[in-house]
Amino acid sequence: MASTSALPSSSASSLVGPSSIPAPSPSSNTPPSTTSPPQKKKLIGWQHSAAGSLGGMAGAIVTSPFDVVKTRLQSDLFRHSAQPLKDAATAVPARTGIRGTLWQFVDTVYLIRRIGVEEGWKALYKGLGPSLVGIIPARAINFYFYPTSKAYLAKQFPNAPTEKAGQTSEDSPLIHLSAAVIAGIMTSTGTNPIWVVKTRLQLSARKRTPSAVAASIPAASSPLPKTIASSAAALARSATASSATTATTSAAAAASLAPPAGARAPVSALTMTMDIIRKEGFVGLYRGLSASYLGVSEGVIQWVLYERFKRIGATSTSSLEQQPLLSYIGSIVGASGGAKAVASLITYPHEVIRTRLRQPAINGVVKYNGLLQTLRLVVKEEGVANLYGGLTAHMFRVVPNAACMFLIYELVAAKLTAAA
Repeated sequence: MASTSALPSSSASSLVGPSSIPAPSPSSNTPPSTTSPPQKKKLIGWQHSAAGSLGGMAGAIVTSPFDVVKTRLQSDLFRHSAQPLKDAATAVPARTGIRGTLWQFVDTVYLIRRIGVEEGWKALYKGLGPSLVGIIPARAINFYFYPTSKAYLAKQFPNAPTEKAGQTSEDSPLIHLSAAVIAGIMTSTGTNPIWVVKTRLQLSARKRTPSAVAASIPAASSPLPKTIASSAAALARSATASSATTATTSAAAAASLAPPAGARAPVSALTMTMDIIRKEGFVGLYRGLSASYLGVSEGVIQWVLYERFKRIGATSTSSLEQQPLLSYIGSIVGASGGAKAVASLITYPHEVIRTRLRQPAINGVVKYNGLLQTLRLVVKEEGVANLYGGLTAHMFRVVPNAACMFLIYELVAAKLTAAA
């Protein structure tokens, strides 16, 4: 009877044959965690910060010249310097509609060349020091608070609405939006003084002597078009041979672009910081903060669109280990670049307003004092179109910057996850 009672437990193995007899043994000795799909490990806060900082620094270095040009095109201090040299009899074409958009490309390229000739090519990297110093806390704060806020909010609101069945609360667009708002506010508050210093450095043009300009643009090897190069060389020669009256006039014309009267042109970020504190107080380091808060909407749109685009562009497996490298890179670059392009186009006017608010006082007079006052003044004096001044240079900078930053972030995060 004992043998018959053991039949039910051994009948399955006798029916399937001897080839499958060893199968029960491994399954009984193997922990359940190795037979079920492994759960994806999550990074902790500092790892998100480290990955985001590396990505932000790489993007800032690559796109620094466009950042300088964008800042100057946004400012009314350099509006006249972005106009290509023309004959007096030549009428300047209207810069509206499609023609105005095309002229922005011309202005961007022209201003890059003009800065290189008149101030030296190193001027295209003005403000890079504060940018790199600012990128570390800015990206660290942003990439720390976004994922951690998303995880926290998902736990607090487990029933947050999702787009598809089977998704968790962390996939909810409302969770993404709320986490992006928190990250944006924290980032803007913590890093505003750094961006004020960077903007002032980028607006502090110090032209080289006319002889140096003339020497840098020989007719045969000038980086400028022939007509512009010859005109610039003629201007340089005439300036060199000019009288004291002409020199005085030139100095007066340059005074509008120089730092405030009576102050020595800053040569470093520390000098600029101390100059701002001495003349405007610590409050001066927070100029444009209201516009920065307005710009939080850009970060919100960018993060929400990035999550969505990344989900659309990903294949059935979205991790680096389970997907071909080129496909993974393409999905991240497309999602991040596309999200940044859309967000920037929608919210760009706040960039112009923020730059104007951070401009230095001219002859002791602060022209732009508040968010609404700046908006009304720009529209009244320059028109709505100038709320998009420097848009082309901005797009040249932020789209590859975002693609580079998020790609490095995702790659570093994947490696840190695998090593955890």
